[in-house]
Amino acid sequence: MSMLGIGGAATLAGCLGGDDETEPGDDTAPGDDEPLEELPEPSGTYTTVVSSGFETLNPLYNNVDGAGTAIGRALDVGYTFNPDTEVIPLHFDLSSDDGGSVWVLDIRENLEFSDPYGQVTAETYEYQINEVHRTDWAATAYGSDWQEVENVEATGEFELQVELPSANVLWPETGDPQTIYPIPIDILEPHVEEEDREGLEEHEDLLDLTFTGNLGPYEMIEWERGSGTQYVRNDDYYLREHDEVYELFGNAPYFEEATIEVVEEESSRLGMLQSGEADSVGIPPERVEEFQEDSEVSVYVSPQPYNETIAPNMRDNGWNAGPGNMFRYKEFRQAMACAISKETVVEGVFRGFATPHYTWQPEWSRWYPDDRDIPKWGTGDLYGPEVAREKAEEAFAQSDYDYEFDGETMVNPDGDQVELEFYTGAGSDTRNLMAEVCAQELEENLGMEIDVQTIDTTQFDQNYFMQESPEEPVESEELGMAWDEGAFNAGPRSVTSEEPWDLHNVFGYSTAPRNPLAIDTFWDGPDTAINERGWYPDWPASDLFDQARQADDEDELQQIMGEIFEEIAYDQSYILIAFDDATSGYGTDIVGPRETYDNWPASTFYRE
Repeated sequence: MSMLGIGGAATLAGCLGGDDETEPGDDTAPGDDEPLEELPEPSGTYTTVVSSGFETLNPLYNNVDGAGTAIGRALDVGYTFNPDTEVIPLHFDLSSDDGGSVWVLDIRENLEFSDPYGQVTAETYEYQINEVHRTDWAATAYGSDWQEVENVEATGEFELQVELPSANVLWPETGDPQTIYPIPIDILEPHVEEEDREGLEEHEDLLDLTFTGNLGPYEMIEWERGSGTQYVRNDDYYLREHDEVYELFGNAPYFEEATIEVVEEESSRLGMLQSGEADSVGIPPERVEEFQEDSEVSVYVSPQPYNETIAPNMRDNGWNAGPGNMFRYKEFRQAMACAISKETVVEGVFRGFATPHYTWQPEWSRWYPDDRDIPKWGTGDLYGPEVAREKAEEAFAQSDYDYEFDGETMVNPDGDQVELEFYTGAGSDTRNLMAEVCAQELEENLGMEIDVQTIDTTQFDQNYFMQESPEEPVESEELGMAWDEGAFNAGPRSVTSEEPWDLHNVFGYSTAPRNPLAIDTFWDGPDTAINERGWYPDWPASDLFDQARQADDEDELQQIMGEIFEEIAYDQSYILIAFDDATSGYGTDIVGPRETYDNWPASTFYRE
């Protein structure tokens, strides 16, 4: 599962993972479509236009949804879901006959790498999981998903057995096995022997996807950094032998070529959609009604699991407004949440194509804790200058430094107004507007000065979001523990990124409505996989997640996750703002997109 999103509201329908069980939208399941008299003939080019480029296409090191789409044109994930949350096998199927303690992956027997790498077998997956993902040296994007697995073993040529530390009937819904892409052992082995992470991360065959054989619908012929990717139809696509799963797999894909073009200027992207130069483009919410009236464009509005937040930097290179770091006080983060009107953001920025965000789960999810005390910061009595300043003063009282309000202005110990920098990603006008609106709210209701800076997302990722990994894990004296979980959490607060930063909304994050256990990526204690913010919980996060993993049934899991969601709502270490819908436009001649966020293959799209 891709845990980071960069698109903002204007993302593409039908290309994200999610739980459609209780969501609005099209409920057409695979196989329920009206039968085709004959399969379409492949022709032409399918062009997707996006706002930003890809930092890496190495399947082992990417966890950003945009690059995941680019990888997915040439390399399928292991499986997907239909709108009833049933597994649809792609590379493999999964089953468990003991209540979820042991899972068996049945791998298709017609999967082939490009020459000279041969056939994909169970050993392919066993080697990658045990020798790469479950090691400290490799620090892959999905390594943390496999660290606590008890055993991974090939029990047949095409059968892989995975033993979990405790029963988990929702293991497929975590996405952990979904993104185990097959990688040739011959590529991995030299790097494993040398424990050469840098070499593995920069291996040309992995970056250029030259090993993918028949494993995806297209073959990537070029990745032009900053400009996009180009593909040709894969004449040997393995799924054509499996139309029993879905009729349209029978001759997929239905385009001779495919491209993903990077165009940063929003008006240029939309112009390409209107002129027919592009087949799919994200539409900003303020222009949805305009495009709904365009007879040449089909607009899809889909719920999706990526949120809109503001991340405060609690690491040592955060809070550059004076001594100390006020972000480290929960009450100060609550003050910021109270200063920002969620209604203003939902209606003014997203034009109603969004809902308020109160905890790490959308309200339409079956896991949303309706029975819990979830504070609705930024709404009703919990919005405005009075409640925001009251919360800020609670934080000031805990600090060793004399921050205060001078009239309506928040000042540091030197008496200067608190000034913070707020980074927002280039290419997403909607997310940029959100940053401006939130900055204005913080200025008006908390008396700070907020300088909004637009930045290239790849530059932000490399120089601000990621920390520089130390040679050995660094110990936190405050916590009495040491860790290095990779570039997104390379250690305690003293381990910092190359460049300082205060706030950002460059990325949205997955809230994993299919299986809430997957949110441990962000919330399972200070040494969790993604913690660019340098968060130290003041509640027993790791203990609660341990309990949740050991839950005997879904009712017990619901109860424990409810407690976690309540703690997150009070915590606000990501300041929660909104869940925006994916609002996307396709040419009216494109058949296949759905108003759901299930990860249904674009390889089945065709031109009418």
